[in-house]
Amino acid sequence: MIMMITPLYCMSETIRPLLPMPRSVTWKVGYYQVKDVVRVGIKGEVSTLEKQTLVGLLKDWNVSQIDFGSEKNTAIAINCSKKVKLPSPSLEGYRIVVDKGGAYIEARDSKGVFYALQTLRQLGGSDGRLPYCSITDFPSFRWRGYLVDVGRNFQHMDMLKEQINQMGRYKLNVFHFHFTEDIAWRLISKKYPGLTDSSNMDRWKGKYYTVEDMQELIRYCHDRHIQLVPEIDMPGHSAAFRRYFKIDMQSDSGLTFIKELVKEFATTYPGLPYLHIGGDEVKIHNQEFLPMMTRWTESLGMKTIGWEPGGNLQPQTIRQLWMGGPQAVTAGFPYSVIDSKHLYINHMDPLETVTTLFYRQLGGQSSENKKLMGATLCSWPDRAIANQSDIFRQNGVYPALLTFAERSWRGGGDFEWRSNIKTDAKGLAEFTEFEERLIQHKQLYFKNLIFPYYRQNRQKWVLYGPVENKGDLTMALSNEASADFHALKKIGEYYGGTVVLRHWWSDIVKGAIDRPLENSTVYAVSKVWSENDGNKGFWIGFNDLSRSYASDSPNLGTWDDRMSKLWVNGNEVLPPNWRHPGKKGNLEFPLVDEGYSYRSPSIVPLQKGWNTIVVKLPVGRLKGKDWQNPLKWMFTCLPIEDE
Repeated sequence: MIMMITPLYCMSETIRPLLPMPRSVTWKVGYYQVKDVVRVGIKGEVSTLEKQTLVGLLKDWNVSQIDFGSEKNTAIAINCSKKVKLPSPSLEGYRIVVDKGGAYIEARDSKGVFYALQTLRQLGGSDGRLPYCSITDFPSFRWRGYLVDVGRNFQHMDMLKEQINQMGRYKLNVFHFHFTEDIAWRLISKKYPGLTDSSNMDRWKGKYYTVEDMQELIRYCHDRHIQLVPEIDMPGHSAAFRRYFKIDMQSDSGLTFIKELVKEFATTYPGLPYLHIGGDEVKIHNQEFLPMMTRWTESLGMKTIGWEPGGNLQPQTIRQLWMGGPQAVTAGFPYSVIDSKHLYINHMDPLETVTTLFYRQLGGQSSENKKLMGATLCSWPDRAIANQSDIFRQNGVYPALLTFAERSWRGGGDFEWRSNIKTDAKGLAEFTEFEERLIQHKQLYFKNLIFPYYRQNRQKWVLYGPVENKGDLTMALSNEASADFHALKKIGEYYGGTVVLRHWWSDIVKGAIDRPLENSTVYAVSKVWSENDGNKGFWIGFNDLSRSYASDSPNLGTWDDRMSKLWVNGNEVLPPNWRHPGKKGNLEFPLVDEGYSYRSPSIVPLQKGWNTIVVKLPVGRLKGKDWQNPLKWMFTCLPIEDE
């Protein structure tokens, strides 16, 4: 039998688009077709939940009869035993072998069986045709988390469960549930029910979670080997607490009330190992508050997690990092750490999200160590949304979740943070291979979900300039629309639907231009092929707004406040007729069409053959007009593919 070893970044030989890509995959010649009747053999302790997962998987493959307990002629055999030998001590590791006899799975724990079944699901695709292969797999990080903030913007139970379901399918194992905020306290307290009264909420009034809801979320996570980590933010982000009790949380009386609430939580939802106590973005005037709450929480049987930087957390409290650059995240932590630095998707352009997360090294290390537990991807846009589904339209939630799942499972990545696709052959090939798998997963598994991402690795740009504009952002070169830039210096070649010239966090996130100049203009040129004359939808944008800043809307007749322009075949593509032009930023005023991913695509006439795109990118000061309007010198231009 001829065997093919598939390198991680050799998509041409990949039989199935596995994601996260396992540690070791050997593809062989041949397929095993799952039949209508499947016999399953099990050795060891395999839980009912894993059996139910397998049953659901087989039903998706139109299996009509499943017989458990078979010892002979099994199509699927599972061996779960501590004696199973794997390269990693992780209980989440597993091995799969598919040959002419069917599929054989072995793992040391039910977690490993569950993750093996998720990979088997992907191997079988939609029809249960399993390619012959041998897979050995285990995670690089023991903590692979995803945070959802429902304090600011409520999400209904079905939406939460859908995200948790996808977490399980892509091997994420921590659901960080942030349900208390300045805006609202969203988990019912039987002792103080007024906390969740609509009169105590500033947004999504009257929307909260019942005891039964929380218990259901805990069970739903448990069934997918996901640990729910609740966050009761203290003493900051607690205006809802203060409105109801009429006191500061750090006061003696406030301390009494928050201790009662934490005790009620621990009693109502026993067995949760962690409580996130926040501690960030607040002036600590009672130095005993966090130490006392830490001891109180520990006395109730839970370990504490807190934000770093934050208040005076105790040495035993796990730190969740949220600010600073990669240079501050290195080996030798004095305490246990979860990395969430530059992992906030509410600050990321949807296309940039995949790029930056794909290359991102977590915690400044290629894999976990004694102190570095892993990382948590965060989704908490501060700005109000008009509809709950806007969370997914304005943020690349699922593209980000899948990319983070790949990186947190496989480890590796670059110490240096970047916002653009690498241009060296290896770096580009690695991204291209991953993106192909990501696009296939979008097509296979996210047809009915919002997935704001299109293939971008083929879009090549050449940057020219800079040209001094002396602060006149309307300055124009002759023939600039026709890409006549032979007299200009070529800055370099770049790839992607979004290209960031200078990030608003330029000191820690690398952009395309190493030393950008104030009062200068840069031009970007690309070509797109069209089989016929006709119109094509494009994603076009110049200033992707963070969903956490109160940024202003662009003025009528402009793409942005830098007077950026774009031409296709010499014809200018005009900006949208903004619904709220020049609107002063306000966190309570929802975004509606300011970003390319949540408005209708720009319709661009194309001619048969090659079409030339020119993007004009002026800049004045390399600084935003205020902290709510930071400068992110960038552009997005990508034809929408038919998928």
